[in-house]
Amino acid sequence: MSEQLIVPTMAELMAEGKTPDILFWVGSAGSYDDRAKKITKAFVKILNKAKVNFAVLGTEESATGDLAKRAGNEFLFQMQAVINIEVLNGYQVKRIVTCDPHSFNCIKNEYPGLGGNYEVLHHTQFIKELITSKKLEIKDSDFKSKRITFHDPCYLGRANSEYDAPREVLKTLNATLLEMKRSKSTALCCGAGGAQMFKEPEKGDKDINELRTEDALETKPDIIATGCPYCMTMMSDGVKVKEKENDIKVMDIAELIASSQNL
Repeated sequence: MSEQLIVPTMAELMAEGKTPDILFWVGSAGSYDDRAKKITKAFVKILNKAKVNFAVLGTEESATGDLAKRAGNEFLFQMQAVINIEVLNGYQVKRIVTCDPHSFNCIKNEYPGLGGNYEVLHHTQFIKELITSKKLEIKDSDFKSKRITFHDPCYLGRANSEYDAPREVLKTLNATLLEMKRSKSTALCCGAGGAQMFKEPEKGDKDINELRTEDALETKPDIIATGCPYCMTMMSDGVKVKEKENDIKVMDIAELIASSQNL
């Protein structure tokens, strides 16, 4: 790799007696899924560019337990959550940022009941904060002439009522933003939520991700923007099913921002 990404771990910083301003929660998808790793790298490039004092847990990070809970295994969820909370509290973590709305929702809304109280931000909320505070300056981008439609992740939008941050970040690219007929509070799921990602779809006329991709294609986009690694997989698969992968890109908002600034 030509670029040098700076990714300190909490353990390293603590050994030096330093405390980061934020903990970047990478999440299982961002750590292991090859496509989602690109989102993780794009976000780290943004953090490095904006000189954010952050750290990751590294090998001390475990799955949030979200998937276990959604699939009905409350016992496994609580075991996974308590282990993570012990690590986070041990490091006295206050602010957490993640690119995964599932981790975001789980740590924000379900960890407090088990003793984990943190300020949790989705990466689009944090990027918006960086732009607003002028820590990240968005100069002219290559996306000016592009048509972009944003797919709302369920766990960011309908579960946590955050519709503005991703759109406000996208607006800085000066592209043409197009809303699907089903968007914001009426948005359709990509088909992967609630642990559905890891099972075969039930019998029916059409897979959910195909239906959602059709919503996106109606806007005639150049780019389908996402803010979730699961949505990324489902929308990318949908574009392939429609044989449009040569014409339409599926990109995370972090990737769009990083790419626009040649990071």
